[in-house]
Amino acid sequence: MIIMLDKVWFPLSLTLWIATISSILVLCSGVIIAYIFARRDFRGKELAELLVTLPLVLPPTVIGYLLVILVGRNGFLGHFIYNFFGTGIMFTWQAAVIAAYTVSLPLMVKAAQAGIEAVDRELEYAAYILGRSEIETALLITLPLAKRGILAGLVLSFARAVGEFGATLMLAGNIPGKTNTMSISIYSAFQAGNDELAQTLVLILIFISLLAVSLTGRFVGKLEV
Repeated sequence: MIIMLDKVWFPLSLTLWIATISSILVLCSGVIIAYIFARRDFRGKELAELLVTLPLVLPPTVIGYLLVILVGRNGFLGHFIYNFFGTGIMFTWQAAVIAAYTVSLPLMVKAAQAGIEAVDRELEYAAYILGRSEIETALLITLPLAKRGILAGLVLSFARAVGEFGATLMLAGNIPGKTNTMSISIYSAFQAGNDELAQTLVLILIFISLLAVSLTGRFVGKLEV
């Protein structure tokens, strides 16, 4: 039983840690991107939206391969990271965060953008007339009124990060006690014929997913302001 708990606890705690860090990064960057998409018209906007949405339709292994090219030791960013820090980022929990962030960002952007677009622009114009800058208006009016869309995107992004497999396996690998997240541990347990462990991990992931869907439904159902 103790061995079983250890095999469950590490991948669960690692997965929740990775999903939490990823979600914080997604929240900070995704809201900014969503605001720009919702309130700005610029050349190349459609292409930018397409690129942000692409991870939703590409196979996770393709995303993982592209990330390896980008942040691998010989990649553009990977080469810079290695020269600066003296170590590579692949096969670390940080690599798993990058993979989770990449695949979950589109969910945050789409949900937050919908929430921002639902905010009455007359309220923003009134704030401008009263002397508020665009940044002040966004922070004090637009984003608070779009909070349900933002929260829905955050929950969805967290759930997506929890369930990430393909890109994580490509970039972070499957190193027991280091990068074996829940999804990877399920795959390993199944391959090893450990059905009891696989079923336990699956049930935990199902519970987390159901909780995320329930919370998202509550937020999405109240996007109107």
